[in-house]
Amino acid sequence: MESPETSLKPFDENDAVAGVFFDRFVREEETSEAGQQNYVILNEAEIRHRQEDDILRVSTALSEPRAAAIVLLRHFNWNLSKLFDNWFDDEDRVRNEVGLFRSPIVAQFSPDCTITCGICFESYNNSMSRSSSSSSMVWASCGHPFCRDCYGGYITKSVNDDGPGCLLLRCPDPSCAAAVGEDMIGTLTMDNSVKLKYSRYLLRSYVEDSYRRRKIKWCPAPGCDYAVDFFDFVGNCRRGFDVYCRCSFNFCWNCNEEAHRPVDCDTVAKWNMKNKDESENANWILVNTKPCPQCKRVIEKSHGCNHMRCAPPCRYEFCWHCLGEWTSKTFHSCNKFLPEATTADENEMKRREVVKASLVKYTHYYNRWAANLRSRQKAVEGLRLVQVEYLDKLSFFYGQERPLLRFLTEAWQQIIRCRRVLQWTYAYGYYFPQHQWTKQQFFEYLQGEAEFSLERLHYCAEKELEKYVNGEGTVQEFIDYRLKLAELTSVIGNYFKNLVRALEDGLTEVESNGSYWSCELCSFVNSLPTARCQMCYHSPVAVNL
Repeated sequence: MESPETSLKPFDENDAVAGVFFDRFVREEETSEAGQQNYVILNEAEIRHRQEDDILRVSTALSEPRAAAIVLLRHFNWNLSKLFDNWFDDEDRVRNEVGLFRSPIVAQFSPDCTITCGICFESYNNSMSRSSSSSSMVWASCGHPFCRDCYGGYITKSVNDDGPGCLLLRCPDPSCAAAVGEDMIGTLTMDNSVKLKYSRYLLRSYVEDSYRRRKIKWCPAPGCDYAVDFFDFVGNCRRGFDVYCRCSFNFCWNCNEEAHRPVDCDTVAKWNMKNKDESENANWILVNTKPCPQCKRVIEKSHGCNHMRCAPPCRYEFCWHCLGEWTSKTFHSCNKFLPEATTADENEMKRREVVKASLVKYTHYYNRWAANLRSRQKAVEGLRLVQVEYLDKLSFFYGQERPLLRFLTEAWQQIIRCRRVLQWTYAYGYYFPQHQWTKQQFFEYLQGEAEFSLERLHYCAEKELEKYVNGEGTVQEFIDYRLKLAELTSVIGNYFKNLVRALEDGLTEVESNGSYWSCELCSFVNSLPTARCQMCYHSPVAVNL
């Protein structure tokens, strides 16, 4: 029999649908994240190795030098098949497009003739250009001559000022489109920092151009140099877009936002936009304030009394309820129903009620979404604290080697993952179709179970650990604690995996009855034949049948 410390809160045996979910939960074997992984994390050396393989393949297949192969690959966005198709179809056309000419487009220079640099207009002897490294003339495949110093300065300025644009560097002659290859950049540039910049621009272009074919992408975390090679449509990547980078940043391959399962990318975009939208401030003003009947300035009610006095210079006195004038000479009362109330007043009241209900709903889900976000951030700090301080203390107090203490870091990593899932279930709940009553109740039940179980894991990993960090427990007690925390980590991790799958599948275990649609503005439930919302009169572009 499981101990109460390690077993999840039992499901309601009378809830048949919950029983189906629980049966699937307890029967399904735990599968490792690595076994489902449809991507690989690449460091800079691994990316360069792939890049060099492509360069070598092109150079060998076309019998062209390395610098020419790079120019060709850059032109075709590192797409080897497209490059080979175009090259073997019309080699001359490709050469002219990329600036790799078969022969110089200017006249050849005879030995011992004088050549003038096209930038500084200094003259050099052609024989000197072959013997003196300090004053020799150089040129690209076009043959336009420039002295080494001027050409080197031209390249350095382009790399420093043009950024990635230096990868498309051309001959300094304004009328020439000859490509300046990597060989000239390496030979004519003495500054190693310039060479390094060019090399990194070349590497980044390889990753970014590969991403256009949905193959490789840089991790979006600031300062991260890892890239991700994602295997499209391998396994169930229709929904498995979450990537766990080695830099500890978790993101969605599809939208570059932080990992957000179980909600889809469109829901994340809508939720983030709603959180940033100033209209929520306007909604708050509409719900919690009223305009002065005389000067129309917005007033917030800060006391319990309904006798309002506008600020100077207006100083108009009125009733908060009906906005009628309040004077000391007459007794003010607006408790009586007035049938002659105008339609405009009724519409204004109705609109305020709709906005207030919508604002209350949004506030509920946003507060809990934000609370789990803060808890996740605290958990990240807790993981760092465990790694930096606690592991050494526990190893000293209880004679445990580092590998035996991995259960702590695994528990904190599980907490971080589960906090993220729980955080996004509140965005999921906010946009949940209100007409699917049964599914909504089941979703809230599962969400509550998830929150309950995660709090137990978080408490065990945080509060109960303090005793052993201070060296107050015995070795046997610490061993028992390790078994308890490891089991909680596994059981709750399995529960959250099944929760994510269930939500992504749309809770198919639950039958949904009724033909309704929910207004995207006020969430009012309307019947399908209705083309306009009966609460706020919003007309959707299309109603999902």
